[in-house]
Amino acid sequence: MARIATLTLNPAIDGASTTPRVSPTRKLRTAGQRFDPGGGGINVARVLTRLGADVEALYLAGGITGPVLTGLIERAGLAHHPIPISGDTRISLAVFEQDTGEEYRFVPEGPELSEAECEACLAAVDARACDWLVLSGSLPRGMAEDFYARLIAQAKARGVAVVLDTSGPALKAGLAEGGVRFVKPSLSELESVAGHILPDHAAIVAAARMIVTQGGAHSVAVTLGSKGAVLVEPDRVLTLPAIEVAAKSATGAGDSFVAAMTFGLAAGWQSERAFRYGLAAGAAAAMTPGTDLAHAEDIEQLAARAG
Repeated sequence: MARIATLTLNPAIDGASTTPRVSPTRKLRTAGQRFDPGGGGINVARVLTRLGADVEALYLAGGITGPVLTGLIERAGLAHHPIPISGDTRISLAVFEQDTGEEYRFVPEGPELSEAECEACLAAVDARACDWLVLSGSLPRGMAEDFYARLIAQAKARGVAVVLDTSGPALKAGLAEGGVRFVKPSLSELESVAGHILPDHAAIVAAARMIVTQGGAHSVAVTLGSKGAVLVEPDRVLTLPAIEVAAKSATGAGDSFVAAMTFGLAAGWQSERAFRYGLAAGAAAAMTPGTDLAHAEDIEQLAARAG
C-alpha cells in the first residue's frame, strides 16, 4: 500500500451547530454542537483514513488551542505529526440556519508564522517518508507565496508524487514549479490561474489543458459544483455530471474529492476510475451535516452512479 502524507499549513478547530434563524444583536441559541479537526490536508487525511489508506497527517499547531486540535485528531483516529508553532491555532464555526436551510461559515485568518517556523516546516516535511504528498489548504500569514512550490521541488527530488489543492498566488506558484501529479481547482481558482473568466465548457477545458501542456500538472480535475467536474490529462478529457444527493452541508466536499481521487491514484487505478471515485466522495460529503465528511460506504454507493 502506498504511503500518503498530507500537509495542513493553516489548520483549524472546526465547530458546527444549528440554530432556527441567524439574526443580528440577539443571543442565538444553538444545538447539535460538534467539533472536528479541520483544514484541507487534515480533512483529506480523515477521509483517506475512512477508506483504509496508509496516511499520516502533518500539520502546524500551537498556542493554547494547538493541543485541542491534536486531541481532536487523535479522537478521529488519525496517524499524525504536529509541527510546533507559537501562534494559536484558529477556530472556525459553521452555523446551519434551520428556517432557510442556509449555512453560514466563519473562518478566521489564523496565526502569523516566523521565518524560522517556515524553515522548520520545510525540514519536517522533507524528513517524512511517503510515496504521495497532499498539499491542501491556504497558506498562513507570514508564509511566502512560493512555499508550496518549494515543497513540490523537495518532493520531486525524492520521487514523491504531489497532489495540490490551494488557491490564488500559492496555486500559481505551485503550478509554475511544475511536475504535480494531480491538481484540483474549482472554476474560480482555474479562472485565477488563467487570468480571465471561463464562460463555457470549451474555455474550461482549454485552460486546464494549458496547465497540462506547460507541465504544471499531469491531471487537472476541475470541480464545478452542481455542474459536475472535468478531468483533463495529456490524452483525455472526461466530463461528468454532478451526482444528485440530499445536500446538508458543502463543508469538506472538495477535500473529500481530493482524498478519494488520491486514494485511487495511489492504489494504481486508472485515472478515470479515480476521478469518478472523487466525484462520488464530493457528493457523499454534501450528504453529511456540519463539519463531518464523506464516509466510505456512501462513496462506494455513489461511485456506481458517477457518470
